[in-house]
Amino acid sequence: MKKLMMASALTAAMAFPLSAMAADYTVDTKGAHAFVSFKVSHLGYSFIQGRFNEFDGTFSYDADNIEASKVTVNVNTESLDSNHAERDKHLRSDDFIDASKYSTAKFVSTKVTKNADGTLSIAGDMTLHGVTKPAVIDAKFIGEGKDPWGGYRAGFEGTTRLQVADYGIKVVGASSYVDLDIVLEGVRN
Repeated sequence: MKKLMMASALTAAMAFPLSAMAADYTVDTKGAHAFVSFKVSHLGYSFIQGRFNEFDGTFSYDADNIEASKVTVNVNTESLDSNHAERDKHLRSDDFIDASKYSTAKFVSTKVTKNADGTLSIAGDMTLHGVTKPAVIDAKFIGEGKDPWGGYRAGFEGTTRLQVADYGIKVVGASSYVDLDIVLEGVRN
């Protein structure tokens, strides 16, 4: 009887392919293979572009079961860098993101959906300036495979537009929104 039960359990385990489980990845920020960038209108005349130099994150990805995928990204808002020290100081101040009080922005997915064109819609909770609101990141799978160092990687890019007033950030001139561009390359755990 024991042999029959063990054989049944082994047969059942073999019936489920290993690829049916989502793989977990850590975002590769040490190798500078991931980026969180922003673009905001400057008085309606041009754009200010910058990035956040310090962030981390994790994601799970299963190409055969996209709905099982998930992502979390944590951003150090004090690392805002627009390549202009005085402007950065002003953007970090309580006139805008108040980085000394709200030093972390965070996105945590709640649902991942594959669209008809193969792109992804990643719905989740965005926390910025101490306020959490629903947000959707329009994402694209870039690729996956072995790397030269013996690991396995997967990469995605995504964009979202946030209305800054929704997060209690003052609107100045035409800059009522910020566009975020996110590129994540993760190393499988």
